[in-house]
Amino acid sequence: MEIKRSGSQPSNKGPADWFTGTVRIDSPFKGSDPARVTGAIVTFEPGARTAWHTHPLGQTLIVTAGCGRVQRWGGPIEEIRPGDVIWFPPGEKHWHRAAPKTAMMHIAIQEALDGKVVDWMEKVSDEQYQA
Repeated sequence: MEIKRSGSQPSNKGPADWFTGTVRIDSPFKGSDPARVTGAIVTFEPGARTAWHTHPLGQTLIVTAGCGRVQRWGGPIEEIRPGDVIWFPPGEKHWHRAAPKTAMMHIAIQEALDGKVVDWMEKVSDEQYQA
């Protein structure tokens, strides 16, 4: 058994290559071999968003606070709120964000395939964000 105490690991700023706006990432867990699961608590300030991306084995988001939006490639933008659970299948191109005037926090859970949990792509344009 391993217990990682709250506050024992530093928060990280979301890298500008993968995020637009202010994003904080707390990575409280990563499975040890043979486990492949990793997780993060991601906090988006109002208007902040990810770039387009995929996950080789899919991703689950659990919204814990605020109001946000998600979109899969070619689909409509969907509103997400606390308690919502979102599943993106393996390889599905998508992005997620806070609402324009409200922050949003979610837990992101994904598995690694050959050590990789995400493939980052182009940034979401302002036109796509405001659609």
